[in-house]
Amino acid sequence: MDIFGVLSFVGGLAMFLYGMSTMGDGLTKLSGGKLEYLLEKLTSKRIMAVLLGAGVTAVIQSSSATTVMVVGFVNSGIMKLNQAVGIIMGANIGTTITSWILSLTGIQGDNVFIKMLNPSSFSPILAIIGVFMLMLAKSDKKKNVGTLLTGFSILMFGMHTMSSAVSPLADVPEFTGLLVKFSMPVLGVLAGTILTAVIQSSSASVGILQALCATGSVSYAVAIPIIMGQNIGTCITALLSSIGTSRNARRTAMVHLYFNIIGTVLFLVLFYGINAFVHFPFLETSANAAGIAIVHSGFNIFATLILFPFADGLVKLAKLTIPDGPEEKADEAVQMLDTRFLDSPAFALQQCKVAAAKMAELTETGLVTSVDLMASYNEADAENVDILEKKVDHFEDALGTYLVKLSSEKLSPKDSQTLSMILHCIGDFERISDHTVNIMKAAREMHDKNLQFSSDGAAELAVYGKAVKDIVSLTFSVFNNEDVKKANEVEPLEQVIDSLNSSLKNHHIERLQSGKCTIELGFILSDVMTDFERISDHCSNIAVCVSQIHSGSFDTHEYLHALKKEEEFETEYKELKKQYQLPTLKA
Repeated sequence: MDIFGVLSFVGGLAMFLYGMSTMGDGLTKLSGGKLEYLLEKLTSKRIMAVLLGAGVTAVIQSSSATTVMVVGFVNSGIMKLNQAVGIIMGANIGTTITSWILSLTGIQGDNVFIKMLNPSSFSPILAIIGVFMLMLAKSDKKKNVGTLLTGFSILMFGMHTMSSAVSPLADVPEFTGLLVKFSMPVLGVLAGTILTAVIQSSSASVGILQALCATGSVSYAVAIPIIMGQNIGTCITALLSSIGTSRNARRTAMVHLYFNIIGTVLFLVLFYGINAFVHFPFLETSANAAGIAIVHSGFNIFATLILFPFADGLVKLAKLTIPDGPEEKADEAVQMLDTRFLDSPAFALQQCKVAAAKMAELTETGLVTSVDLMASYNEADAENVDILEKKVDHFEDALGTYLVKLSSEKLSPKDSQTLSMILHCIGDFERISDHTVNIMKAAREMHDKNLQFSSDGAAELAVYGKAVKDIVSLTFSVFNNEDVKKANEVEPLEQVIDSLNSSLKNHHIERLQSGKCTIELGFILSDVMTDFERISDHCSNIAVCVSQIHSGSFDTHEYLHALKKEEEFETEYKELKKQYQLPTLKA
C-alpha cells in the first residue's frame, strides 16, 4: 500500500466521518427536539426506557450523543439515575443500526433489483436528490431531508473509498501478521477500545472494521475482540462529558462504562469458554460487513438481556465508585441550561423556554407577595421578595449567556423567532422583579414608621394593585404560550392602568389638600404608583415583542398605533375600565 493508497484511505475515512455527522444532524433536525422530549418523559418503565433508547439512537445514529444527552438530563434533575440505566442499555442496541446499513455494501448479484440494493448503486441517486433539495427547497423540513440524503451518500462513498484503498493490503504479509495478533482477546479488546476512544464513535470504528473486511484478512477471531473493545471505547465521550457535573450525572457515565465492561467480560468468558470445548470453525473464516453487523448486534443484545435484571446492581456499583458526600447545592438555572443540550438545539431551546417560564413564575410570585405586603406586612414575606429577585437576576444572567451560545447553532426560522422572543423578554422580567423589591421596601418603610393610608387611599391602591397583578398574569401567559391573539388583550389593560395612575394622583392631591393624607405618605404612594405603572409598561413590551416577532414586523410605534385604532381595542378598554373602577369615582 503506497502513499496514494494511504491518502485514499484517509480521504475515505474523512468523508465517512463527515457523512455520518451530516446524516445525524439531518435526522436530529428533522426530529425537532421531539426525540429528546420523549427520552425525558417516557422513561418511568425500564423496558420502555430500553426500547426508547434503542429507537432514539437508531434515528440519530450515535449512542455517544444519546448517553451524553442522558448525562445532561440527570445533571439537570430532569431524569433520575435509575431511569437512565434503561436508556443506556437501549442506546447500545440502537447504535448497531449503522453497521447494518453499512453491511449493504456487501450485497452482490447479477439481478438488477439486487444490484440496486447496494448503496454504491442507489447512493448517487440519493446524493443528486439531496443536493437539489438543499439548493432549491424553501422549507426547513425539506432542507433537513436533503441534508440527511446527502450525508448518507457521502457516508457510503467514504465507505466505498476506504474499502477500495485497503483492498491491496490483502497481499501484504505484515498487515496480515498484525491482524493475527489482534485475535488474542486482550490485544483485540485494547485495540478496539483505543480506536473508538480516539474517534469517539463506536459506529464509525465498526464501519472502519467493516471496510477492512475488503482485504479478506480480517477473520472473526480478529473481529470479535475488536468489536468488544469498541463498545468500551465509546464510553469515553460520556465520561468526558460528565466532568464537572453533579454526583448522579457522573454515576450515569459510570453505569455506561460498567455496563460495557461487564458485558464484554461475560461475553468473552462465555464465548471463549465454550470455544475451548467446541472450537467454533467460523473463527478462522474471513469476516464480511454483514457478519460484523451480526456480531455487533448480537453482543449488545446479549449484554442487555443478561444485565437488564441487574440494572439496580449497576446503579449500586456506580454509587460505590462515586459515594455520597456533602449535599450538593443545586443551581436551578444552570441545571436547566446544561451545555450538553446545545448539541440538540431544538431541545436546548425547549429548556430555555422552561427556564424562562420559571423566571416568569418567580417574578410573578414576587410581585403578588410585594403588592399584598402593602395591605398586610410581615418580614418573612418581605425577605422572600428579596430572595426571589436575586433568583430572577441569576436566571437572567444564565439565560442570556446560554441563549447567545444557542444563537450560533443551526436553528429553524421558528426556533430563531422563539429564541429572539425569550432574549428580548427576560430583560423585562428582570425589570419587573426590580420594581417588586421597590414595592416591598415601600411597604417595609410604612410598617417601620407605623404609617397607614386613608381608607379611601388604601381601597384605591388595592384596585390598582389588582389590575397590575392581572396584567402580569395575563402577560406571562401570553409569553409562555406564545399566544399572539391573547397578546392584544394586554394593551387595553395597560391603558386602563395608565388611567388609574392619573386618577389616583388626582385623588391623592385632593386628600392631601383636605388633610386626609401626609406629605410623607404622598412620597411613598407616588413611588409605588410609579412602580405599578412601569410594571405595566414592561408587560406591554413583552406582549408587543411576542406579537411582532411572530408577525415579522418590528415597528413598535406603528403596531401600537394600528392596534389602538381597532374597534375591538376600544370595546375591551371600556369593559376593563368598568372592571377596575376606583371606589371613590362615580360610574
